[in-house]
Amino acid sequence: MSGDRINVELVRYTPEPVETAGRAAGICWDKEEKEEYGAFIRRVVKKGHESVIEHVSFTFRIEGVSRALTHQLVRHRIASYSQRSQRYVDEGEFEYVTPPNVEENEEARKLFVDFMEESKELYDRLRGMGIRKQDARFVLPNACESKIIVTMNARSLRNFFSLRMARGAQWEIRELAARMFDLVHDVAPELFEDLKEAADLARKD
Repeated sequence: MSGDRINVELVRYTPEPVETAGRAAGICWDKEEKEEYGAFIRRVVKKGHESVIEHVSFTFRIEGVSRALTHQLVRHRIASYSQRSQRYVDEGEFEYVTPPNVEENEEARKLFVDFMEESKELYDRLRGMGIRKQDARFVLPNACESKIIVTMNARSLRNFFSLRMARGAQWEIRELAARMFDLVHDVAPELFEDLKEAADLARKD
């Protein structure tokens, strides 16, 4: 159950995102580029005047990721999050994410799987003793699979991509960032195309 389980859906985004950002930039320079918003916003982004792209937002539904990933994700503070709750949802049969280097090592994989099963058993025993879900969850591992809805504006997304598609990023969130990049690049390439090389590297490494 490795990173292959990651599923990302672009649920909603600002209509006409490039035009929206371009019109915001046009206000700043008192210049409306009514037919060339794409070229205009490319120049604006290249100059680093990224406040104008904050008017564009994207909402993603993300599934099949670990709590280890979501703990990193929510540290990007200029965003909105709604995550599957371990306080209210019973996690007795939780799915989990296995790191690739654990998956590839037979001995490590056995130890890992055994521990996941022990965690499930202990969780169920605590619940059977009347321990509330919000307290029983203390025995759940970071590998526990989660779901989350994320909304970010384009400027925050660019920062997220720059940090999380970099070589030093953890493998799971790097893969997630590359998939999110593909989705937004498809609908608003002018806002993100300068980061495409980083996305390509993130998918290859």
